[in-house]
Amino acid sequence: MHLENEVSAGGASLTTLYQLNTIFISMVMEAIPFVLVGVLISGLIQTFVKEGWLTRIMPRNRYLATVFGCGIGIFFPSCECGIVPITRRLINKGMPLHAGIAFMLTGPIINPIVLFSTYIAFGNDWEMVGVRAGLAIAVAFSVSIILSFMFKQLPFRIQDEQAAAAMEPGLEIPAASRVSSGKKLYEVVVHAIEEFFSVGKYLVLGAFIAACMQTFVPTSYLLHLGSNPVTSSLVMIALAFLISLCSEADAFIAASFRSTFTVGSLSAFLVFGPMIDIKNTLMLLGTYRSKFVVVLIVLVTLFTLVGSLLVGRFFG
Repeated sequence: MHLENEVSAGGASLTTLYQLNTIFISMVMEAIPFVLVGVLISGLIQTFVKEGWLTRIMPRNRYLATVFGCGIGIFFPSCECGIVPITRRLINKGMPLHAGIAFMLTGPIINPIVLFSTYIAFGNDWEMVGVRAGLAIAVAFSVSIILSFMFKQLPFRIQDEQAAAAMEPGLEIPAASRVSSGKKLYEVVVHAIEEFFSVGKYLVLGAFIAACMQTFVPTSYLLHLGSNPVTSSLVMIALAFLISLCSEADAFIAASFRSTFTVGSLSAFLVFGPMIDIKNTLMLLGTYRSKFVVVLIVLVTLFTLVGSLLVGRFFG
């Protein structure tokens, strides 16, 4: 009898490890293409976008610049896995912090790929697409404006990008490549490689933690808490953080909860996850100072919760 129990326990443990391994590998494989897109765009920005160009097209007004940041994400098909290096590069090229953070928060949600996947996931329903995009812009705008008053200086861990490149292991860029336009592509690739290894370690670690949470923390425990609008939104925020899906796929998971949760709590899941999850939290901590990241997460959580309650009030 004891032997049978031990064999059964061993089989259960092996199954759990297989599940953990499967979730971990699937999350990494799902995220890597978008990280590659992100670091390539970052390399292109570093090589071809001049510092003065962004300052010339950016509105001087703090609020208009933030609106501008909220809107340009529609032109960048990147999820939350790849948006962090793009944002860092844009800010280093002259984009104000408030506009950069607004872009970082909205980019993974309002780009056409994500909006179309949301439309399909919810049965060709444009209402949920509008709710998701509208709430994302409102949250990003509010958070970015508050952060712009709280942090007067750029909150990067390393201010000087050239010093950062010298400190981090990676390829050195020959001086000639900065002069010859024929070697610009080489410079793009070099920056992309350095950026990939810089953020990639946080992606892998974050994916492993998220896989552990999915494997060892039953979601049924959280689902039982969703008995009223506040707790149901908090449950969906927690699920979005723990599951750490890419924004291109999360709408299909959210749609599976339609019979259990309201539109308000579903909107919390669809907005919070692409802004803050385990993977990009570690990427943020590797890029920005810890105090800034903590304040960012608290503000996004607060405004997402309040916004989801308002959505639930008006849309059910």
